[in-house]
Amino acid sequence: MAHIVVMGAGIGGMPAAYELREALGKAHKVTVINTVDYFQFVPSNPWVAVGWRSRDEVIFAIKPYLERKGIDFIPKAVTKIEPESNTLTLQDGAKVNYDYLVITTGPKLSFEEVPGAGPHGGYTQSICSIDHAEKCYADYEKLVANPGPVIIGAMPGASCFGPAYEYTMVLDTALRKKKIRNKVPITYVTSEPYIGHLGLDGVGDSKGIMESAFRSHDIRWITNAKTTKVEDGKMFVDELDMQGNVVKQHELPFKHSMMLPAFKGVDAVAAVEGLCNPRGFVIVDQNQRSPKYKNIYSAGVCIAIPPTGPTPVPCGVPKTGYMIESMVTAIVHNIEEELAGKQPTHRGSWQAICLADFGNTGAAFVAIPQIPPRNVNWFGEGKWVHLAKIAFEKYFIRKMKKGNSEPIYEKYMMKLIGMERLLHPERKD
Repeated sequence: MAHIVVMGAGIGGMPAAYELREALGKAHKVTVINTVDYFQFVPSNPWVAVGWRSRDEVIFAIKPYLERKGIDFIPKAVTKIEPESNTLTLQDGAKVNYDYLVITTGPKLSFEEVPGAGPHGGYTQSICSIDHAEKCYADYEKLVANPGPVIIGAMPGASCFGPAYEYTMVLDTALRKKKIRNKVPITYVTSEPYIGHLGLDGVGDSKGIMESAFRSHDIRWITNAKTTKVEDGKMFVDELDMQGNVVKQHELPFKHSMMLPAFKGVDAVAAVEGLCNPRGFVIVDQNQRSPKYKNIYSAGVCIAIPPTGPTPVPCGVPKTGYMIESMVTAIVHNIEEELAGKQPTHRGSWQAICLADFGNTGAAFVAIPQIPPRNVNWFGEGKWVHLAKIAFEKYFIRKMKKGNSEPIYEKYMMKLIGMERLLHPERKD
């Protein structure tokens, strides 16, 4: 009997556990280890941050749902990975041995890279976790009581820009509903070289559509922005040209600010020699496997993907939901092959479909594959996206409770629009 440990229980880890159990049956043991005892649907956090969702609506206890599928669960942080002995050390000193390790931890939020940033000891908010989103909502309520300037965006090195765009537009809608938008100037400050870059060098006409949306909603922006420090009520930003030279320095006042931080690998993962790049992201081959440690696989935000191209201010590449699920499915099939004495052959398609809510409308993109050059490169907008995002939230949370990572109707629906989780064996793209 092999023991497969999944480290992390987010949008990658939960589907990984369910798919492993389904693929391997009861002949092998599957254990999930996570720092907290609940699953959180992170894409709902922009709504939590303006009070449109409560905590209880977007989280649920993990243990009963995993145990129903015969999956063990340990709600503790991993403090050390020893790949030479296939051992994990937990925060209480307990040891867990594994035959295969699947790392789906998500990122470490690197607020410390910009002095004064972050919700813990700093002056900016975050929506990267449910705890942060609740703290952001408390700050939003202060803004409503005492309106003033708002800054939203992404710090240098950030790689997940979609939530910043979502929060900008959701906040705009929330303030208009309260009839105080005229008292709240909004500035979008981002490391991206242009609006709609998204860390992907754009998707379809994302630049034109997002610039138009910002203009029509009276949202100003600063791109190629290197935020250097934050003080109470003031942000310091260097604006760069395309050659990386400082062309303007801004001192921007704010009453409320939500800035997405740069990501790093979590400490226990980053500390393993030869597993990660200098930022602590897991290096994987085309089969999602560590080149150095052959029984370690990884998927999601915690893996290393090179940027789509050079930018004056560093911009990482986002890992979106369907792209992550494609990585997970490849890993499950590869572990299944290894347990049968074969070499891993499966590759995730890395295709992406993304829904971004704008409060009462929204924007969506399809990128096949997500990293350019692409076979499909489409970006659109409309009220249907807002409704689709609400439906997807309910659907995904239900899917994680039911324990079916890819229901048959989802599989065929996605196939109809050209989305498949795995590359065909004969394809090399």
